[in-house]
Amino acid sequence: MHPHEHAAAGPPLLAVVAVLALAAGAVAYAAALRASRARSPWPVGRTLCWYAGLACAGAATAGPLADAARTGFTAHMAGHVLLGMLAPLLLVLAAPVTLLLRALPPARARRVVAVLRSPVARWGGHPVVAAVLDAGGLWVLYTTGLFHLVHASAPVALVVHAHVLLAGWLLTASLVGPDPHPHRASFRVRATVLVAFVAAHSVLAKWLYAHPPAGVAAADARAGAQLMYYAGDAVDVALMVLVAAGWYAASRPRDALAHGRARPGVA
Repeated sequence: MHPHEHAAAGPPLLAVVAVLALAAGAVAYAAALRASRARSPWPVGRTLCWYAGLACAGAATAGPLADAARTGFTAHMAGHVLLGMLAPLLLVLAAPVTLLLRALPPARARRVVAVLRSPVARWGGHPVVAAVLDAGGLWVLYTTGLFHLVHASAPVALVVHAHVLLAGWLLTASLVGPDPHPHRASFRVRATVLVAFVAAHSVLAKWLYAHPPAGVAAADARAGAQLMYYAGDAVDVALMVLVAAGWYAASRPRDALAHGRARPGVA
């Protein structure tokens, strides 16, 4: 990518907004931990996931990697993997909604549950909708002029980065996670959507390998596309394992019950 294309770019604004938003997220999680300290101990692993997820999002939007992404496609793609795939997975595994429900008074917690059960949440949280927003957004970003507009307009850069993170979070939460999900789709639907998303993501990486955005050097495009393909696969495999593990854990009580009924002598 040519440096002059980024002279009016938005990373400074993006970095400022990202730092403020991530700092707010860090403080909010800590405040929720403090508010719920009288309850049962909160798993340390979830807290670590939250702050690791914030760190991934921060690395992609502020600092050396974000600066390098302004002129290098490989660095840009590293930011994509961190912001759109790894950060959402870690943030979802941190169970922020569960922590929020623990921290709120019962009346306010019931309002949050009512929102989770609303038709809007049911529609937006469906894996098909989330996958279209996530994969569809990436195809639009990399196969249209939006890619260069991101580097030429601060507001567009901010909106696109926010979309990448939120769409990734929405898709991940629709597939896996410890948070309550009143409308979670069946295992078959989630597995099918995940396979379709992996295919769309992989095909896009191969497309970029052969058809890089205008102005991106061929070698840089190939390296970036390979990073997107292989690093994305690593996160996708983790999602597959979590989806399968969730299905197995959910099916075990039914299997045990059926086994007990088949053998009356077993308590």
